[in-house]
Amino acid sequence: MNGNPQTPSLTRKAFLGSSALAAGVLALSGCKKSGGVASGDGTSISYFITNPPSIDPYNAQDVAGCLVARQLFDPLCTYNFKTSEVEPCAAESWTVNDEGTVFTFTIRQGNTFHNGETVDAAAFQRGWNRLCNPTTTESPSVVSYYLKLVKGYDEVVNGQAQELSGVSCPDEYTFQVELSQPFFDFPMICTIVPTAPVPKAALDDFQSYFKAPIGNGAYEMDGQWVDGQYIKLKAYPDYKNGEKPKIGNLNFNIQKDVETGYKEFLAGNIDICDIPTPQVKDAQAEYGVSEDGYTITPDHQCLDGEQPSTYYLVLNLDDPVLQDADVRRAISMAIDRQSICDTVLQGTRTPAGNLCAPTCLGYEENQWAYSKYDKDAAVALLDKNHPADANGMRDISVTLSYNVDGSHKEIMETVQANLQAVGINVTQNTVEWAAYLSMLDSGDYQIGRQGWVAEYPSIDNFLYSLCYTGNADNLSGYSNEQVDSLIVQARGTQDENERLSLLEQANVIVGNDVPMIPLFFYKFAKVGSSRIKQAYLSPIEQSSAASWELEG
Repeated sequence: MNGNPQTPSLTRKAFLGSSALAAGVLALSGCKKSGGVASGDGTSISYFITNPPSIDPYNAQDVAGCLVARQLFDPLCTYNFKTSEVEPCAAESWTVNDEGTVFTFTIRQGNTFHNGETVDAAAFQRGWNRLCNPTTTESPSVVSYYLKLVKGYDEVVNGQAQELSGVSCPDEYTFQVELSQPFFDFPMICTIVPTAPVPKAALDDFQSYFKAPIGNGAYEMDGQWVDGQYIKLKAYPDYKNGEKPKIGNLNFNIQKDVETGYKEFLAGNIDICDIPTPQVKDAQAEYGVSEDGYTITPDHQCLDGEQPSTYYLVLNLDDPVLQDADVRRAISMAIDRQSICDTVLQGTRTPAGNLCAPTCLGYEENQWAYSKYDKDAAVALLDKNHPADANGMRDISVTLSYNVDGSHKEIMETVQANLQAVGINVTQNTVEWAAYLSMLDSGDYQIGRQGWVAEYPSIDNFLYSLCYTGNADNLSGYSNEQVDSLIVQARGTQDENERLSLLEQANVIVGNDVPMIPLFFYKFAKVGSSRIKQAYLSPIEQSSAASWELEG
């Protein structure tokens, strides 16, 4: 997922994002039934986000958008970060064949969409076909590739078929998925928002549904999304799939950046907010630090838990300058990551020597050979084909593009100074978040700031999403047949240790090719108000807020 985490922020797209640099994940509701509040209950909580590109599963691609969408929708499964297990959600159980190619999900009965329509197997089939069909709206989904292994995917996205041949409904509450290749971790994919079901109304008017999605989650829309201002949700009174919300209303307060959002927090207008990097230490001293890094409680209101997410630079491999691997390697080694973490980020982040974050399965420290600061080695690589002139500058010019939220400006200024110190000419280009995502998707950039928050904590989520040939989130245009082959082989391997070993081999190859430049790993930098009795935010922002409680 992209993201715009707080110091920067993270998305899914690349946990890219829009919610501040260290956006968190909502508490996992599980699937237990309990008492809750009615939609008319007056209790409310306000949560800071920046304006998301979409809250419709069709294009849910960043932290903020996925955070909102996850309150509106329940996918088949959910990932429990406390147990490191995939658990049932809208599906009560599932089975897989011996080859890892056919998954059969049993859908929970008795659940409805917010318009009263039954949530059945056909609703998931409808949602998945809608996600992959380019005629759904004028702009193809940028996240449909998550279903790339489902049989019939290529035919649907290429306009040769209207429905996925690998998706069927043997009966009203049985949802069967056949893959074109083995993938034993496929239930992980079924935890993410884009795989959620949709009602028939989702096919009637895309723009209306886009602004006010009708889901099957614990919360429903309370009016339409007012672009750039707010998104209001209320508890769905007929929710039966899991724990009913303890808070009646969720108000997502949209602000232009982290700094503005934090001012609103200090004024008492927001209950959960990202903290601007320069103010993290003061906020921790004033409000106290969470005991586990992920749970807000009275006097322990600041979150600092590690996230499965990485802040990196994506390199456009179609650019003539960046097609030279030695130039890419030199740029990576010229950047002083430790200085960025110590000075700009004031010790709130950790330098990255790998694309995969340390909280993920398959992580190995410093696995990317060129993701280390070595100015002399960078100069030596550049001297081979781009000697410096009398002023120490070379015939290499690059443009750093980034969104204006968080501390991206200060980070990019440090990167600029590092690159200029080895003779590379650098200019900067700042863009508003939604427009920035469009720019990255269109390939209209040279070097772009990006972040990735793993939907599930495995190296597979980084490699497949960001490095596999042709995937929408592979913004660099990177393609390596050996890497693709190792990823496919790993996905069809049932033994976890062997599977991770294959993925680690692929990771080393990608690291040597340098299609991206990891800079640092994320940690939360969030604070909750004293009104909150308990709010657990899992390491990514794709779980339900149903378990949150307010004081009093």
